[in-house]
Amino acid sequence: MPARVGVAMAGLGLVRLVHAATGSFAVAGLVTGSFAVAETLAGPQSARLMDRFGQPRVLVPLLCAHAGALAALVALVLTAAPTVSLMAAALAAGATVPPFGALSAARWSALLHGRPELTPAFALEALSNDAAFLLGPALAVLTATYLHPAAGTVLAGTLVVGAGLVFAALRGTAPAPTAAARNRTSTARGTRAALLTRSFGTLLAVNLALGVFFGSMQVSVSAFAEVHHAAAAAGVLYGLMSAASLLSGLVYGRFRRRTPPAAQLPLILTLLAAASMLPLLAGAPWQLALTLLLPGACVAPCIIVSSTLVESVVDRSVLTQAFTWTNSASAAGIAASAAVAGRLVDGPGGARAGFAVPLIALTATAVLVRSGRHALMRAGRPAPPPADAWPATPGPG
Repeated sequence: MPARVGVAMAGLGLVRLVHAATGSFAVAGLVTGSFAVAETLAGPQSARLMDRFGQPRVLVPLLCAHAGALAALVALVLTAAPTVSLMAAALAAGATVPPFGALSAARWSALLHGRPELTPAFALEALSNDAAFLLGPALAVLTATYLHPAAGTVLAGTLVVGAGLVFAALRGTAPAPTAAARNRTSTARGTRAALLTRSFGTLLAVNLALGVFFGSMQVSVSAFAEVHHAAAAAGVLYGLMSAASLLSGLVYGRFRRRTPPAAQLPLILTLLAAASMLPLLAGAPWQLALTLLLPGACVAPCIIVSSTLVESVVDRSVLTQAFTWTNSASAAGIAASAAVAGRLVDGPGGARAGFAVPLIALTATAVLVRSGRHALMRAGRPAPPPADAWPATPGPG
């Protein structure tokens, strides 16, 4: 959890640091964008190594490299280095951020594969991510504003490296690399074959659509608040939606259901798509606040069910990579939809045009998932749990 807070702080922390040093939001955007692109593209490659060699063996050198790259980036910013140098350092720092969500999900899967406790475990994962991305940006702004412009970035790196090293030391919960993973990763062909399935492609589309929802909502809510002369309320409005997601994730994870996850997913996506129409009807900030509650409440169950299905349909030798690719799909959706929504809200349709983006994406994805639900059901039939899936005596982790 502290490491995830550090990851959530990184973007805003870098924006505040680079803008304070250069006076340019354009340069800050280039540096932060370089960090984010490298993190998105390099994450699956790091996960591939961890599937092959095990998490601890890869995580420790990766964290050491991240600490060095981030220290170099801060030093270059404070010494007024050229923009190209800042972007290069940001690329190195972003490429060495571990995919903590995927690593944690893979550990839960190793402990609870085939057991009903896995769904509450993924609910805990969703809650941890929501809480981290509520706390992280606020902490980055506060530290950069009241301590030093570099404080947000330094604190983010400290949390990532410090908590990451503790996580790596918990070897008792780390999944052991399988022979299949060691053999597959010697060539790229085996990995592609394990991941290029219709079922996993459908789940990637779900996570891409969720990213579209997040990215377009951020832009559209901000634009709506600005138009109604309540720019300061944008954070509160978006926070209400996140709070609804937190609460629904807690409730969903508390109860067990007989309906298979593959049957739940199209229903939840359909409800989320229908709920995404509500912001189009809002005429005032307080009305928007009410219309954001139901879409927010649908988000966490959708993430939980998607994670449960990824765990069940993907070969276990590439499971960490699979979870990392879903995170990358969501990040790609955020980046693309933020750009599209930004163009739309500047046009004649205003914020309402931006709210149409998640509606279209989620509706199309709900249709896709409904058409492929039988393949998900066949691929997601639970296997009998191994005899040592839950050790009687807990290990050191």
